[in-house]
Amino acid sequence: MSIPRGPEDVTPAWLGSVLRADVDTVEVTPIGTGQTGATYRVSATYRGDTDLPTSFAVKLSAQDAAVRERVALGYRSEFEFYSLVADQMGIPVPRSFHQDISEDGADVVLLLADMAPAVQGDQIAGCSPVEARLAVEALAGLHGPSWCAPEWMQLSAVVMPKPGDADAAKGMGDVCKMAADIVIDRLGASISAEDQETLTAAMASVTDWLLAEPNRYALMHGDYRLDNMLFDPDRTRITVVDWQTVGVGLAARDLAYFTATSLEPAVRARIERELVEHYHRALLGYGVPDYDLDTCWSDYRLGVVQAPLLVALGTAFATTTERGDEMMLAMLSRGCQAIRELGTLELIDSYR
Repeated sequence: MSIPRGPEDVTPAWLGSVLRADVDTVEVTPIGTGQTGATYRVSATYRGDTDLPTSFAVKLSAQDAAVRERVALGYRSEFEFYSLVADQMGIPVPRSFHQDISEDGADVVLLLADMAPAVQGDQIAGCSPVEARLAVEALAGLHGPSWCAPEWMQLSAVVMPKPGDADAAKGMGDVCKMAADIVIDRLGASISAEDQETLTAAMASVTDWLLAEPNRYALMHGDYRLDNMLFDPDRTRITVVDWQTVGVGLAARDLAYFTATSLEPAVRARIERELVEHYHRALLGYGVPDYDLDTCWSDYRLGVVQAPLLVALGTAFATTTERGDEMMLAMLSRGCQAIRELGTLELIDSYR
């Protein structure tokens, strides 16, 4: 079996075949509780000398067939990222030792470096300014090397509408308006009236928002937030994971989504100018031309709609859990406040 269906299929024979090594034993233990897939730590021993690691992370598709079918595009996105993109970018990601996917996209395996003792960020608690600086600098390593490079438009598993695609933008806008209604109907009692108004207005602006800056684009992570980041214990290194939402679009959407959802509002308001400046300097270090700081700040203000957009889609259409709802409500509240404080809806109006 070239693609393990479950952890019981991650055997010494399978691991040895993909590593081209003589694997003696494996021990497979769960890591986390993913809703769209399953990740395991694989401890391995070998017969004879080898330079290969003794521990890996293996990421498999969900056990539930309905979930696998629903998120197949996400599996394709992550497979494509590690197959075609990762080695050409500067953003720190786990090394991939092997990746494979079925023709229908429903079964996938990624054999990645085990990043322990790095620990996952806490989306609900929020991050520190030190962690935020690491995150925005790392993000420039994705955007800079892919800046306005048309070849990335040819990726087959881009999740969000591509820049300038008016029909796709309208379709996404219609879905987002529907998602906002679902969110308010289901969680409205936990959402302030002010945030409900901001959410509704932001989702009604998605079509215009997607078309606002079609000529300035880069590869996007798409869900660039704390739960998808691993930090070394001394907070000197970050690793970015979960590449199931790769897109092409206005780069600052990733940046604004991160600050708006991963920082407490008071912290964001205090340090966001500094973070945008830090990101901008890092971006220019990759040779990005003709992109001044004022334009970067404007893109950042525009990009913050990414926060309620992903929260609305995730809340309306994904499987819910108690922690998931708590996380989504925190992200929504933070994102809506950022939209109001940054004057994002007024900025979108200026493009009409």
